[in-house]
Amino acid sequence: MKKVLSSIMLVMLLTLILLPLRGAVEIRDYKASLFGIKSNGTTLNTRSIQKAIDFIHDRGGGRLVFDVGRYLTGTIYLKSGVTIHLLEGAVLVGSPNPFDYDTQHNWTALIFALEQENVGITGEGGVIDGQGFTVANNLVDLIHKGLVDDPLRNDRPREAIRPQNIYFWRCAGVRIEGLTLKDPASWNQQYDQCRNVVIKNLIIDSKSYWNNDGVDIVDCDTVEVANLYIDAADDGICLKSHDKNAVCQNVYIHDNVVRTSANGIKFGTASLGGFKNIRIINNLVYDTYRSAITMAAVDGGFVEDVLVDGLKSINTGNVIFLRIGERWQPGKKGRMRNISISNVYAEVPEKKADAGYNYEGPWEHQPRNISPSSIVGLPGAPIEDVTLKNIEIHHPGGGDPNFARIGLDELDKVPELPDSYPEFSMFRELPAWGFYLRHVKNLTMENIKLVAEKKDYRRAIVMDDVEGARIKGLEVKEPGPKKDPIFVYKSTGIKTEK
Repeated sequence: MKKVLSSIMLVMLLTLILLPLRGAVEIRDYKASLFGIKSNGTTLNTRSIQKAIDFIHDRGGGRLVFDVGRYLTGTIYLKSGVTIHLLEGAVLVGSPNPFDYDTQHNWTALIFALEQENVGITGEGGVIDGQGFTVANNLVDLIHKGLVDDPLRNDRPREAIRPQNIYFWRCAGVRIEGLTLKDPASWNQQYDQCRNVVIKNLIIDSKSYWNNDGVDIVDCDTVEVANLYIDAADDGICLKSHDKNAVCQNVYIHDNVVRTSANGIKFGTASLGGFKNIRIINNLVYDTYRSAITMAAVDGGFVEDVLVDGLKSINTGNVIFLRIGERWQPGKKGRMRNISISNVYAEVPEKKADAGYNYEGPWEHQPRNISPSSIVGLPGAPIEDVTLKNIEIHHPGGGDPNFARIGLDELDKVPELPDSYPEFSMFRELPAWGFYLRHVKNLTMENIKLVAEKKDYRRAIVMDDVEGARIKGLEVKEPGPKKDPIFVYKSTGIKTEK
């Protein structure tokens, strides 16, 4: 009995000791309704929501919890220690009035967080609805009336003056999870120079207007992007470097499903700084107009130490596109090295892969033969140390020599285009149907299977200015008379093994 009493007293004592500790780390929930925030979908709640965020921040942090309803708001600012939490049936709705949004760091957004710590937007099936189509068209009307100054190119406002759903700048300890993010007027969500960011378990419906990227990671350090379903009018997952003194690094992208009328996973079209230690694991890209995976160093920056392992690309216009250029800084070439791409299965369609999107990608230089995967550096700036392993690509073939043909005896006619925007179609007609490799140094191709459904006059692989290549286990299947699958031009150190 004494032992039992002693045990009970010990438990009670530990409980008394631990209670203060538990209270110190407990996250307190605050219901939105306590702050007079209305769920009727018509009352503008901007000031009430901001007052609630400020209140919670001033008291050490916690969650602002939204129950079932539609909560109309303009720009709000998250503060350190505060998380917006949307329960199932809760919808945070962006105001249709463009004047209800603030501008920060040349961008406008529904939710800002600027130099804050331990902030987040989480949910249990809740929704953020930017009402992007309505907002953008209302903005166009204001521009036509002279109330907003904008060049209005192609009858669309600049993307920077159209509100994103989320813009976080120089924040640390960010969590975005368990939500649907839909219908922004510009990019859906941007994280700029942030650290320790987790973006996971989201449905991203981002096709209400032009430039509707799914996720944009800009010059961030230590980011996980996982378990997202993305349906986007523009690039699905996009990494950028806007600052020549910054690096986008330690990014882990895994187990995502991406559908887009642009590129599935892409980085480097803004590449002033660089990209380092990027891991892209077990992703699916489908019904996508441009490339499943694009890497570019075209603005003076660098790309290095990138691993792509496990990529399935179904009904995607192109599979792999790697490019060095000198777009924004003529004379300053980018650099790219240590790239590994493995365990890829891809099916390239004969017809346009994004047919039916509200904002389809434009027809590129038609008519033309279907492009190969391409790895293209510049003279004096090769893409270095590239490994391609266990890759199977099914291609429609059927190349027609009457479409702007470039023969194997005139490869010098393929333009360099150092200052052009990097897309797989930029060179127009290419003399290969599987892989076009130009200005590449130290290349390994192992267990590559290329299947053409129709006879193609082009070679499966063309190497132009390749220095050092090892090809092992290449399998090429295509109808028609057998021909050498590889054509080598101005290249050295090319070794093939069975």
